[in-house]
Amino acid sequence: MVLERAGVPFTMHPYHHDSSAPSFGLEAARALGVMPTRVFKTLLAEVDDDLVVAVVPVSGSLDLKSLARAASGKRAVMAATSQAERATGYVVGGISPFGQRRRLPTIVDESAYGFPTVFVSAGRRGLDVEIAPADLIRLTGAKTATIGRTS
Repeated sequence: MVLERAGVPFTMHPYHHDSSAPSFGLEAARALGVMPTRVFKTLLAEVDDDLVVAVVPVSGSLDLKSLARAASGKRAVMAATSQAERATGYVVGGISPFGQRRRLPTIVDESAYGFPTVFVSAGRRGLDVEIAPADLIRLTGAKTATIGRTS
């Protein structure tokens, strides 16, 4: 596993996944008893036709205009589910920012720095990994920017 090889501290948090849950991220927050602002979802978008990974709190949504600016682009649209799964090797609802098929430009919402640790998908529905924001950013080669929007 990427995190073990990197030698960073992390904790795996399995939980029972309910396939009828309307939001994978909010389901994880509830199941783990964690504030939704501390649980981050991994999304894929196309910025000027190039795939970009966006990591934002599950308590809100991705601001596509802010993502485009942060990625030095003009226009961003969400990637199709099939495109996201093909590019990452994960299924939607379980896309992890770590260990994707190919390394894509990644932008993490800067609110992650407001917590000692954050939770992101560990690569499958029903499993999250808790990690320090600085380690998340370093291991994914991410930039940080305000790309999340509160709902």
